[in-house]
Amino acid sequence: MEDTVVRNNKRSSQHEILEVFNRQIGVNSPKKFSRRISASEALVKRIDLAGKLIGHEGCVNTIEFNYCGDHLVSGSDDRRVKFWNVSTRSLVCSYASGHVDNIFQARIMPFTDDTKIITSAADGQVRLGQVGENGHVHTKKLGKHHGRVHKLAVEPGSPHIFYSCGEDGLVQHFDLRSNSSAKLFCCSSFSENNHHSSSNSLRLNSIVIDPRNPNYFSIGGSDQYARVYDIRKLQWDQPSSNQDRPVNTFCPKHLIKTHDVSITGMSYSHTSELLVSYNDELIYLFQKDTGLGPDPLSVSNENLEEPRMYSGHRNSMTVKGVSFFGPNSEYVMSGSDCGHIFIWNKKDCKLVRVMEGDRRIVNQVEPHPSIPVLASSGLEKNIKLWVPMSADNTIPLPHDLQEIMESNKRGREDHSRVTLTPDVIMHVLRLHRRQAMAYIERRHNREDIASDDEDESDAYVLGFADHDGSLEDGNSSECSIV
Repeated sequence: MEDTVVRNNKRSSQHEILEVFNRQIGVNSPKKFSRRISASEALVKRIDLAGKLIGHEGCVNTIEFNYCGDHLVSGSDDRRVKFWNVSTRSLVCSYASGHVDNIFQARIMPFTDDTKIITSAADGQVRLGQVGENGHVHTKKLGKHHGRVHKLAVEPGSPHIFYSCGEDGLVQHFDLRSNSSAKLFCCSSFSENNHHSSSNSLRLNSIVIDPRNPNYFSIGGSDQYARVYDIRKLQWDQPSSNQDRPVNTFCPKHLIKTHDVSITGMSYSHTSELLVSYNDELIYLFQKDTGLGPDPLSVSNENLEEPRMYSGHRNSMTVKGVSFFGPNSEYVMSGSDCGHIFIWNKKDCKLVRVMEGDRRIVNQVEPHPSIPVLASSGLEKNIKLWVPMSADNTIPLPHDLQEIMESNKRGREDHSRVTLTPDVIMHVLRLHRRQAMAYIERRHNREDIASDDEDESDAYVLGFADHDGSLEDGNSSECSIV
């Protein structure tokens, strides 16, 4: 085993030397050289903890680098949005988001000089933070869902357009030029007659846009199917005429007949491959031509091509993201309930690097847009930055990796739960209560799905019974266990 590791390290070093030599004699352009080195497995194996961003007072649920990669935005259970300088690891800006519950997503709108930050949260609101010339941040509500909103998707290259999906099953379209939102459709489960059941909406956890063709976006939630939609077939000026009709669906063959799995995270590669992470299951990579079509129940699954599969982690306790890493999406990354960050080679699905990223659970792992750097966050109240550190040797996989993977596997198979402290158990019970409240509210508001002119004073807030709605009260350190 040790001889194999030594040979692999030697081969990786020889590859790096050859790349440097080709750069020196002009065979490789600077850009090509940078991208090839960034994709080097030897470099990925040297990634280690470089520092922490400390300042939040609650679990950090969302992180994102800006377009240049010199700054990072984060959102937390403390309901504050923070803007960080990555190189100095210092706080640039911090503001109260206006949300009255845990922030789940914060995104920087492109080509706005980092002055427009959109957020979504457990209170169902979608909000905008506008940074003024004097540094003051003005926030306002753009729209709302009847239930938690875990993800937002920004149209690539657009400073105006983005989408949201929520646990009410709704997909909404936003345009910052008009400060308007349109409820495009409500996602529902497939019934046996190949029609959607409007009475059984899905709880949506993830939405992503294909970077190669922004006309397509994918959503995933409380069933086994990743659904792809064509925005050109939807009307945001007349949303009442839209129907829940995906143009394609994806699902591993062995999960098609199951009813106890859900999708927590998705990501598109640079070549439109769709990466899907399942709750208490594995991560799968689908090629764009291997889908089940718009009606998956009518397709025979005997000759379906099996997707690539990435295993070893566990995704059960929280709504975890999944992402690619490398200039051409050469690697797959995910956090885990065991507190580790897992990085796999995309092609051969083998583990390349495993790092301890949190004492409890890692929720998000975010790649830098241009260099081999990544950020992670979880139930701890900080953000960790990871860069290639070791100059001489690659860092081996943990000596107890087999035990870690076996423990995660046993947890997936028997759906066991980690030991929870009493305060976390109470938080879980409160979240379940909120979910029940959201379901009741959705039933009463289903007829209002096409209405986009809701009064601001009518904002639906998912809160605790003893919560008065202020931004300063309550326990901001509670963690988002779902």
